[in-house]
Amino acid sequence: MSRPRIVIVGAGFAGYRTARTLSRLTRHQADITLLNPTDYFLYLPLLPQVAAGILEPRRVSVSLSGTLPHVRLVLGEADGIDLDGRTVHYTGPEGEEGTLPYDRLVLAAGSVNKLLPIPGVAEHAHGFRGLPEALYLRDHVTRQVELAAAADDRAECAARCTFVVVGAGYTGTEVAAHGAMYTDAQVRKHPMRTGMRPRWMLLDVAPRVMPEMDERLSATAERVLRQRGVEVRMGTSVKEATHDGVVLTDGSTVDTRTLVWCVGVRPDPLVESLGLPMERGRLLVDPHLQVPGRPELFACGDAAAVPDPNQPGQYTPMTAQHAWRHGKVCAHNVVASLGRGQRKVYRHRDMGFVVDLGGAKAAANPFGLPMSGPAAGVVTRGYHLAAMPGNRVRVAADWLLDAVLPRQAVQLGLVRSWSVPLESSSPEVARVPGRPGRTGTDTGSDLGKDPGQSGAEQDGEPAKTPPSEPAKNRPSEPAKNRPSGEPAKNQPGGEPAKNQPGGEPARNQPHAEPAKRGPSGSPRASGRPRRAVEAAGPRPARGGSGKPGKASRASGTGSAGKRPTAPSGPSRSARPPADPGPEPPANQPPPGPDIAPGPVKRTDGRAVEGDS
Repeated sequence: MSRPRIVIVGAGFAGYRTARTLSRLTRHQADITLLNPTDYFLYLPLLPQVAAGILEPRRVSVSLSGTLPHVRLVLGEADGIDLDGRTVHYTGPEGEEGTLPYDRLVLAAGSVNKLLPIPGVAEHAHGFRGLPEALYLRDHVTRQVELAAAADDRAECAARCTFVVVGAGYTGTEVAAHGAMYTDAQVRKHPMRTGMRPRWMLLDVAPRVMPEMDERLSATAERVLRQRGVEVRMGTSVKEATHDGVVLTDGSTVDTRTLVWCVGVRPDPLVESLGLPMERGRLLVDPHLQVPGRPELFACGDAAAVPDPNQPGQYTPMTAQHAWRHGKVCAHNVVASLGRGQRKVYRHRDMGFVVDLGGAKAAANPFGLPMSGPAAGVVTRGYHLAAMPGNRVRVAADWLLDAVLPRQAVQLGLVRSWSVPLESSSPEVARVPGRPGRTGTDTGSDLGKDPGQSGAEQDGEPAKTPPSEPAKNRPSEPAKNRPSGEPAKNQPGGEPAKNQPGGEPARNQPHAEPAKRGPSGSPRASGRPRRAVEAAGPRPARGGSGKPGKASRASGTGSAGKRPTAPSGPSRSARPPADPGPEPPANQPPPGPDIAPGPVKRTDGRAVEGDS
C-alpha cells in the first residue's frame, strides 16, 4: 500500500504547528510536504523589535528544514488548487512551475495586509506583515532621522522626523512604542540642528488603544505611549495620503515622509479561488477544521473560519494564539482521517495577551491577571521565549546586549521601498528586479478605478516617488507614464535600442531578453513572475476550463493559477525578424537591487476585516 501524501500550504503559526505535529504522529508512515515561499517560520510578535534594532532578523526566523527534519520543504507560492484532481500548482522562487499531488491537503495560507479605500494609501504607505517590511522600516526611519538632523529648514526637518502609524492594535501599538525609543536614542547621540525632536503619531478610529484587551491594560499601554511622547489620536484616521503627508479625518494635515499601515489583516486571496463557502473571506470549516463536503481538505489559521465553542455563532479571531492551537488539532484530525486515532473538536482556553512596549515596560494579563510595569515585562518576554520553536538562546542574548550596550543605528539599504508594496499578497517575500511579486487585489472598493491598473497608472498619473527616494534614482520607474506617453529615455528597458530594426530592445539591455515563442508562435515571457496579476482578466485553469472543483485565482482574488503574459504588441510574424543584437558577456552580472521592476498590476475587490 502506498504511503499517504499530505501537503500543507503555508508555514505560519498554523502550518508550522501542523507539520511538526504530523511528523510526530505519522511516525514516518506518510509523505509530508510543506509548501512555503520562504525557508523559515517567522515569529511575528517580535517583528517590531527587528524594526527597532533590538533583534537581528535571523533571531525571529526559525529554519524549517532544521526544525522539521522529516518534512519535505518545497519553496514556492501556491497559484491554484485542482480540487477534483487533488493537485496544488505552484511557482518557485526562480519562476519555475510545479505540481504537488496530495491525498490530504491542509490550507494554512495565513493573511496579508488589510486595505481600505483611502486615496494614496496603497502608493505611499507600507505594511508590517513580513521580514522585508520590518527591514525596510528600520532603514527608512534611520535615514529620515539622519536627513532631518542635517536639514537647515525647520519645515523639512519636522516632516522627516514625523512618523505616522495607523492602527492601534497589538502591532501598531508596539511599532509606535519601540519606534519612539529608537528615534529618541538616535537624537540623543546626534541632536538636530533645529532643536526639534522626533514626533510619533498613533491613529485609530477605535475609542481606545488596543480595544481587544481589558480596559486597564489599554490604559496602561496608552499611558506608556504618552510618557514617551507618542501622540495618540483615537477616533481619527487617514482620509488621504500624499507624497508630502497625510490628511486626517478631522480635517488636519500632517507633513510626514513615513506612513506605517497596521490596520489589521485579511485572509490570503488563495482561499477565495476555491469556490467554496466563505465567511468574510475565510474558508468555512466544521469544528474538526475540515471543509464540509471535502473530506480530504482541511483549513486552519487566519484563512479558516473556525467555530468558536465559547461563543456560539461566532468564529475564532485571527490571532497567532488561535492559529498555533488550530495546527495541533488539525494534525490530529488529518491523521484520524487516515484511520489512526480519533478526531478532535477545536476547543480553547483564553490564556491572556501580552504586549511588549519596549524597555522594561509591557502590558499583560496572563490567565486574566492584569499586570504592568517591569513584572509585565518579565512575563511578556518569558512568554515569547517559551512560545518560540527555536532561537531562544540567541533572542535572550540579543535582549541582554540591548540592555547593556547602546543600540546600533545604521541603514543597510538591503530593501527598497518598491520591494515592499502595501498591496502584496506575499508580504513575506520582497520583490526583486525583473520578477514582480504577487500583488494584492482587495482594497475594499474600486474607487472608480480600472481594476486592471496599478496605483501608478490610475487616472493616467504616475505614482509619486516614496519619500526620500527621488524618482531619478530609480532606474526602472517610468517617468510620466501616461497610457499614451513615452517611457523615459534614461530608464533601462524603457527606450528601444536605436540600432535595432523595429525598435527591438538589444539583448544586452536590462530586462530585455528576447521572448521565447509559445506554441502558437507568439512571444512568451521567458522568466515568469511569481503570482503576477494579468491585466487582461482571468483565464481558464490548467488542464481545461469549466472543470468543476478546479480552482484558480481570478483577477479579483489574487491571480492564483494564472501566469503573466508578455506585453501586448505587434506579432513578430507580421514583420521581418529583428536582429537580436550582440550576446551579453558570459560574466555579466544580473541586474542589481537598484533596478526596480515595472508598475505592479492590481485589481480591486471587497475588503475583509480581521486583526492580529
